[in-house]
Amino acid sequence: MCGICGVVGIESSQTGEAIVRRMMAAMIHRGPDEEGILLASPVAAGMRRLSIVDLPGGSQPVWNENETVAVVYNGEIYNFRELRAELEALGHRFRTRSDTEVVVHAYESWGERCVERLHGMFAFAIVEMPQGRGGPAARVFLARDRMGIKPLYYALVDGQLLFASEVRALLASGCVPARISSAAIPAYLLFGSVCEPLTLIEGVASLLPGHSMSVTAAVPASAPEPTRYWDAPDATLKTAPESAPESAPESADAPARHVRALLESAVASHLVADVPVGVFLSSGIDSTAIAALASHARAGIHTFTVAFADAEFSEAEIARRTASRLGTDHSELTLSDHEMIARLDEAITAFDQPSMDGINTYFVSWAARQAGLKVALSGLGSDEIFGGYSPFRSTSKVARSAAAARLLPQPLRAFFAGGLARTNAFGSSPDSSRKASAAFLDPDALPHPYFFTRLLFAPQAVASALRAERSSWSDSLWWRWLANSSRRAASMDAFTGISWLELRSYMLNTLLRDTDGMSMCHSLEVRVPFLDAALVEYLLSLPESAKRGARPKALLIEALGDLLPQEIVAQQKRTFTFPWEHWLRGALGKRVAAGLAEWSPALEPHLTGDFAQAVWKDFVASRTTWSRPWSLYVLNEWVKRNVGANNTSAADSDKSAAVAIS
Repeated sequence: MCGICGVVGIESSQTGEAIVRRMMAAMIHRGPDEEGILLASPVAAGMRRLSIVDLPGGSQPVWNENETVAVVYNGEIYNFRELRAELEALGHRFRTRSDTEVVVHAYESWGERCVERLHGMFAFAIVEMPQGRGGPAARVFLARDRMGIKPLYYALVDGQLLFASEVRALLASGCVPARISSAAIPAYLLFGSVCEPLTLIEGVASLLPGHSMSVTAAVPASAPEPTRYWDAPDATLKTAPESAPESAPESADAPARHVRALLESAVASHLVADVPVGVFLSSGIDSTAIAALASHARAGIHTFTVAFADAEFSEAEIARRTASRLGTDHSELTLSDHEMIARLDEAITAFDQPSMDGINTYFVSWAARQAGLKVALSGLGSDEIFGGYSPFRSTSKVARSAAAARLLPQPLRAFFAGGLARTNAFGSSPDSSRKASAAFLDPDALPHPYFFTRLLFAPQAVASALRAERSSWSDSLWWRWLANSSRRAASMDAFTGISWLELRSYMLNTLLRDTDGMSMCHSLEVRVPFLDAALVEYLLSLPESAKRGARPKALLIEALGDLLPQEIVAQQKRTFTFPWEHWLRGALGKRVAAGLAEWSPALEPHLTGDFAQAVWKDFVASRTTWSRPWSLYVLNEWVKRNVGANNTSAADSDKSAAVAIS
């Protein structure tokens, strides 16, 4: 696990090295063990290493046999042993035991299509040098894993292409101006995180999941166009019964048995490491399943839980019993609001991009690292593929509401929307009611009914706050990504379509990004077995009837029922969250109120401090929930730390990076 960076099209190796070293220094937390640098004008690339596999032999960059191809790499390839055997049979000679070396030989044999053979989490840059080490670079190939577990950002500045594992590393290069992207702010207000492929920095784009990019090493005239190499498998497409191929009927429990086998394989592969491995353990089904499978596969597994003084939020007691039952080496971190406040600055500083989520991962990652771990497994991804979240149930309500709204003229919609807001269609909170009202008032404000279930602020409120027409969003890259994901979802059954949208939006933009940033700031690698490609592809290929049951995640429970204690299966769904509502009405609230009162001058031209003050007053008066003022607080603090007062942007921020949305 590492942080990688580089610059393409730089005329001077000395200048390239200086740029890369500034970026590496900004990412030392991602790889405190060692660094490596490649200078092959007009390319310079670097990496910081967190050594996990082949501790003495995995230094980077890693070269092929004749040193004409090298790679800097971030991630883990879980099928690297199988690929190594295949590549050795083709005549390749390996110098190390690392998974990194598999990448460079795979590129030699299969070219850019090598990414189709790699199963894992990764972001890498391969540099071709036809004349060998010491000669000039001819081409650079960038790629990111299917699910977007590992990040990779890039920017084209003055004809030079820069790339890095973090947005702030690009800012540290000294080449990328720290200017706010106006186009990114609507999505942040709508969903509580910046939506890919945009970032909050103008001109910096994210390489989309399942995409790669190839560039000539000469000074690029324009940003290269990414190419998609992976999408939802075709088996997810709706097929008329008469056109389905004939096959032997499966037994009723066949999907559960296959899921069990895939999960056992995924967890076993995710445990491969030359350092101790732990598991984030809560009281929920997902982390319990991972901990149970891991402890069956290997002795000496560590587990970690964040506990709270408030019993309503604390999952410690159930997690403690689970750990005892499994025989894991268990640790707890008890977090009070006072400790939260004391460490809030460092937690906020850890965000590579602002988010309303992520602080919980910051503290549990800190606890794991304090215990000496470098690797931890997480239950992330289960809710998205097995149907644990509320959108699997509420999206159909939104769709019906939207269909009814389209039959009415706008004045009548506005009249009925107020009544709908009082029906608690999505829940009992004030914000939940506003989601129902927003969907009825303007059903086409978002590309799919699902996105209304994930709203932070309603589209109408966002458009008003930004003093801009909502129709302008459809020209933005984030909208096009969500719209294309929605078109793909429309070809699937309802359950699978929501899974796909969860993976391509909330999982990608919030959960995975926050998990990567908050764990790597502690030099901790978090692995996510539920997002193993083979498991995800199989579940996406299953019909809705095989996945939807009497309760959420019915298929997962059927597959792992003998491993899951009844008290965990029987309890109501809980999310791993902090008692924010309670904390914000106490000492933390004073801190947030003071922060919102000191609104960043760089943010003011895009979003006014008056808007933030109004949201805070709504929270104090119990007219809105904690997530809205908290999301604005994090946004404001991030801008203060990373943009400053004198870096305002032009309105059109996503034109400077060419991104293929396919």
